[in-house]
This record gives sequence, structure tokens and C-alpha cells, in this order.
Amino acid sequence: MSFEGKTAVVTGAGGGMGLNVARDLRAAGANVALIDLKERPEGLDDGPGRALYLQGDVGDDDFVKEAVERTFAETGRLDYLVNAAGVLWFGRDRSMVETELEVWDEVLRINLRSMVHTARHAVPLMQRSGGGAMVHVASIQALRGDDRPQDAYQASKAAIVSLSKSLAVQFAADGIRSNALLPGGTYSPMQERWDQDPAMKQAAADGVPLGRVGTTQDMADAILFLLSDKAAFITGTELIVDGGRTALP
Repeated sequence: MSFEGKTAVVTGAGGGMGLNVARDLRAAGANVALIDLKERPEGLDDGPGRALYLQGDVGDDDFVKEAVERTFAETGRLDYLVNAAGVLWFGRDRSMVETELEVWDEVLRINLRSMVHTARHAVPLMQRSGGGAMVHVASIQALRGDDRPQDAYQASKAAIVSLSKSLAVQFAADGIRSNALLPGGTYSPMQERWDQDPAMKQAAADGVPLGRVGTTQDMADAILFLLSDKAAFITGTELIVDGGRTALP
């Protein structure tokens, strides 16, 4: 797949899945604006595509507006948006009857409102560029309940799926596609607890028909497919990448 001459905005790109996506897009020729609250990661100077690292809070609409508009101004177009920013707060995000409302609000601000910020500023620039594609990272947790709940996380991910569908319908006539990626258990910085508890990681893998947890490369490969022209007739849907976990009874 080639993304030569295209421009992408990727949130959550300071590490994990977002950084993997950004690097793969650059390797395929795209110019990429990487947005994250973290410091700029090392190794961004490699690749044919240009890397523009914009450090800030995706929950801040003014920052996101400035970042997206700067990307367009410096590259002359905007073709792709990947919303990979998100948090999963083990221990703090619990059942809705127990979670502090401040935690609930902050999880939804980072996971869901950030998508509103990026989409509302990216779509007009995609329209000016002649179309584009968006992928929003949700989770298989959007599809089910949990006896060890992180209710704010699950609610935010379910809302991402719904909002992605709405964007797909609203802007199809402009040549803009919108899809959601639903990862299963994935080894990434969000799951650093597995480093301290290998048995927990193995237990997660044992529940997957393919016998392992996912990697950020698995997710990046799926995201690049959904962005690419290979997925030109795919919009308003969800791609589950979980090794078969949700196929189990």
C-alpha cells in the first residue's frame, strides 16, 4: 500500500499503537502529524514522509484546531485521521455505581471528546482535499459487559463506534470514509501491567483462539488497510481484530 504524497493526523502517536501507525504511514510515503501529550519519541527522523510532532492535550479543542490547521498549512492537504489516543485506568475506572464522577468525566474527555475535536476540525480540510478516510480506535469492550468493569472506558468506546457510523453517513458524499477498529487484548504501553504479571498476559492469550494477544503491529496493519484505497468501499463499519476472541460463545 502506498500513501505517497498524502497527509495524515494521528493522535496518541507518542507511543504504542499510534506511534506504530505513524511510522508505517511515513514508511509508505505519507506526511504525518503526530499528536500526543508525551514528549517526542526518538527515531522520528527516519522515513521518506515528513514527521510533524505536535505535543499537547487532545482534550483541548483550541490545541487540536491549531494542530490540525498547522498540518494542513504546512503540507497543503489532509487525507487521513487516526484517533488512537485513549486511556484505560485500572483501579480507578470501575462500575458506574462506584467510580468517582471526576474519573468518568476525564476518561470520556480523553477517549471520546478528543474524537469530536479532531473530526470537527479535520473534516472540512478533508473536504478541501477532495476526500479522505478516518479510523477511530474503539475496543471489543464496546460490544459487551464485564464482571470486572471499567464502565467509563467501555461507554466511551461504544460511543466511538456510534459516532464513527454517523460521520460515515454524513460525509460519504464528500468522499470521506469513517470506520472503527475494535482491538482485543493488545500488548502495548496501556497494558504495562502484563510486564509485572506474565501469568495475567498468558491468561489473556489463553482466551484467544489464535493463542496469543495482539500486537501494535497487528493493529497498525488493520488501520492502514482501512485508510487505504484497498478499503475504498468500506465505510460506517467496525473491524474487529482480536484473534477470534469475540467469536467464542
